[in-house]
Amino acid sequence: MKVLVVDDHTLIRGALHAVLKQLNREAVIFEASNSRQAMRIVEEHPDISLILLDINLPDRDGFSVLGELRDRYATIAVVILSSSDDQETVRRAFKLGALGFIPKTTEREVMINAIKLVFSGGVYIPSEILEETACPRLANEPVARDSLKDLGLTDRQIDVLALLMKGKSNKVIAKTLNMAVPTVKNHITVVLKALSVTTRTEAVIKVGKMGWELPPES
Repeated sequence: MKVLVVDDHTLIRGALHAVLKQLNREAVIFEASNSRQAMRIVEEHPDISLILLDINLPDRDGFSVLGELRDRYATIAVVILSSSDDQETVRRAFKLGALGFIPKTTEREVMINAIKLVFSGGVYIPSEILEETACPRLANEPVARDSLKDLGLTDRQIDVLALLMKGKSNKVIAKTLNMAVPTVKNHITVVLKALSVTTRTEAVIKVGKMGWELPPES
C-alpha cells in the first residue's frame, strides 16, 4: 500500500504517518508540504493507492489539486483533510471526486476506520456532517419507504440505498443483501438516476437532506 500525505504542517504529517503505520505496518508513505511536491511524487509513483489531501496548501488551492488529480489519476482514491467542516466545503470536495472527508479534529480510531472504509471501496462522510444535512423542517418527519417508492425505487433498491448511507462498499452491500456485486452496481445506477444525482456521495447527502432516518444497527 502506497499513501501520499499532503499537508504543510509537519506535526500533522507526522500524526497521519503514525495512523497509517498503525493501519498497515508495511505501508509506504510519502509526504509533501505543498502541491508541487505532491504532483511530483504522484508522477513518480502513479501506483499510489490513497492521497490524504489538505485543502489549505501554501502554494495552491487544495480543491484545484483535487480536480487535477481526478482528471489525471482517476484510479487514486483521494480523501480530503480539513480544519473546516462546513457544508459548502464538504459538498465541494465530494463534487470534485473526493472519496472521503476527514476533519482534522477526528479522533485517531475514527480516522483509521475512515481510511479502512475508503480502501474497501466505500465513501466516508463523518456522521455529524450527515446529521447536519438533514432539513430541520423534516427532522421529525422522516421520509417513509413509500415516499422513496414514489421515486420508482423497489424495496431492494431502498435496502441498497440504506447501506449506501452507512458508507458500505459494493462488496459489503452484496454480502449483506445476499446478491451479486454486478446486481448491486445495477441497483445503485437506478438509485442515482431516481435521485437525479451522479455519485453515491451526492445520493447520501440528498437523502440526508430529505430527512430519511436509517434503521438502527442490528
